[in-house]
Amino acid sequence: MVLGEDGGTRRGRVWATPSAGRLELTTREVPALLPDEVLLTVLACGVCRTDLHVVDRELPERRPAVVPGHQTVGRVTAVGDAVQHLRVGDLVGSTWLRRTCGACRWCREGRENLCPTSAYTGWDADGGYAELAVVPEPFAYLLPADNEPTTTAPLLCAGIIGYRALGRANLPPGGRLGIYGFGSSAHLTARLAIAQGAEVLAMTRGGPSRELARRTGATYVGDPRTRPPVPLDSAIVFAPAGELVPLALEATDRGGTVVLAGIHMSDVPAMSYADHLFRERDLRTVTANTRADGAAFLRLARALRLEPDVTEYAFGRAGEALRDLRDGAVSGSLVLTMT
Repeated sequence: MVLGEDGGTRRGRVWATPSAGRLELTTREVPALLPDEVLLTVLACGVCRTDLHVVDRELPERRPAVVPGHQTVGRVTAVGDAVQHLRVGDLVGSTWLRRTCGACRWCREGRENLCPTSAYTGWDADGGYAELAVVPEPFAYLLPADNEPTTTAPLLCAGIIGYRALGRANLPPGGRLGIYGFGSSAHLTARLAIAQGAEVLAMTRGGPSRELARRTGATYVGDPRTRPPVPLDSAIVFAPAGELVPLALEATDRGGTVVLAGIHMSDVPAMSYADHLFRERDLRTVTANTRADGAAFLRLARALRLEPDVTEYAFGRAGEALRDLRDGAVSGSLVLTMT
């Protein structure tokens, strides 16, 4: 076991998921570190819609009573025997992708996000809704010492996935990007696209999200079920609503691309080949990210000084944060902080 300063086993409070739709605050012992793992004292953890999918069992349960959370910023407290680069005291980020086999064809081709035996933080293993979290060193990101944990946490999934989705959208220089759903990932992606010279049109519900879209710089803000006033060159669907897929395709010009950026989505309705796919419109998905995506995006975010709009919740208010996310009561990124 990992030993505390007093020589005893380390214990910490966690938010576990004993049943569908429920969080329970409890105390757990920290398991012994594997040789390549580090122990983090958690400083902040972003609240992601994927956490809702895990808690609500929209994703199948993989670890009983798992601790959700995969946008974790923490300070290294202990290291395994084979850890090579991280040191006690380092500021580290942990993300959704936790492990891959490293040997399959997808790993060898640099597409480790498609590894059939990949594992994920906050789903296959306990995540960052906790005072202490265990992270494999090969999948941890060493962060600059001056990074602010609260504003860095959402970059570790919302930012990285948005970055990958934008890359897969094939948006031409100065093109029109339609964004369906305007939450944590969407508002970071919009800022990134605008910094690159794109025009952003936001199709989203709810007053807080629409106001955020306007503040972010969207030239049009409307209902997702209403076609935007001009054809889109590309579109990204962040909302987990399958009925938006044909609408996004209809709004996209010939030769355009629609990307589905979520890990979970309701069923996509039947589509017409002529109305939705003909004229070389492409429909693509995003499946997790690679470590290279994460490293490239974090460098870019620092260069652009890209920061999310954050609503902070004390660690003890994790249930309230998930309810607010589910209800669309707040906009931007939600973050648990250890205060």
